[in-house]
Order: sequence, then C-alpha cells, then structure tokens
Amino acid sequence: MAVYREPISKKCKSLGISPAVLGYTQKKETRRRFGAGSSRRKISEYGLQMKEKQKLKFIYGVLEKPFYRYYEIAIKEEGVTGENLITLLESRLDNVVYRMNMAITRREARQLVGHGHFMVNGKRVDIPSYRVKPGDVVALCDKSKKSSKFEQIIELTHGRVAPEWLDVNRDARSATVTRKPLREELDFEIQENLVIELYSK
Repeated sequence: MAVYREPISKKCKSLGISPAVLGYTQKKETRRRFGAGSSRRKISEYGLQMKEKQKLKFIYGVLEKPFYRYYEIAIKEEGVTGENLITLLESRLDNVVYRMNMAITRREARQLVGHGHFMVNGKRVDIPSYRVKPGDVVALCDKSKKSSKFEQIIELTHGRVAPEWLDVNRDARSATVTRKPLREELDFEIQENLVIELYSK
C-alpha cells in the first residue's frame, strides 16, 4: 500500500474528500466542507486530471505501477473504461474486507488481509490486491473470530452500511459477492473519465 507521511486530514483536504471516505471519523466539524477548496487559482486541465488520479490512488492505497496495470486491464475489458477501473479497485480483497465492515479503514483492511486473517472460498488469502469475483465468499478465519481485535472492529463499525453487491452475514463474519460493484454505488465523488483521459494521452 502507498505510504503517506502527510497527515490524513491534510491529504484529504488537498484532494477534496472527506476522511469518512477512508473510514476515519471527523472529531470536529470544519467551517468549510471538504472539496470547497481554499485557493482561487484556476487549475489546468492536466491539474484536474492529476488530482482525480491521486484521489483514487489515495482512497484505495494503490501505488502508480499497480494503478496503471488496473488501467490497462480496464481498457481491455468490455464496457466503459472508467467504470471498469472503478470495478477493479472495488473488487480488491482489502476493499471488500473494508466494505463488509471487518476493518475500520482500507489501510487496516490491507494489514489484516496481509496477516492472513481472511479466507476466500474456504482458502486463506493474504494478498490484499486479490481480485474477488461474483459468487466468492470472503470470511474471517475461525481462529481470528476469537480475537478481541475483531470484536472491537465489529462494535465500531456497527451501523455502517455495506454496499448492495455484498451479502453480509455479520454473525458468521462473512460476505458473499453477489455481483460486480457498480460505479454509481461509490460513497465519494470522482471524475474517473479524467483519469482515463490522462492515461490516454
């Protein structure tokens, strides 16, 4: 995962996104909403494209090289390239763990997957970028179910709604991928077409 030394709140503000998108709660309401922008300088077309790319990379914690690979895969798949890119990012195992509310943030989800706490279709998978498919069942390993860490996570994520493409069984600590994620189901604003335009040059 990409390592960001800059404080999360500061990075979110520069990209115009709320920390809540990453799973972080804001302790205090800011006077200006995220995305309002503090500078009146006109941003160039290239600047806008770069900002949208950095936003996606930051949200999903993906570095440039693997991110570009997702773009290459998205081009080859049927459908709209930008929507394909979003689907690929949402289908990452670490994102699925986050979406099924078994991690507070995607960063934590990546660590938990890397430590071997989750299974896909009954087999342990410790690769955060593993791509899940419709029909796959992602579940917490039996040994990990006894961990106080996950009891705490479940308590803290209580009330957080999972997307419709996941059928979550909180009691079993598992989720079934019922279909591909859709772009319109995102909980943040993104102009993915600008990212595609940037790479298409």
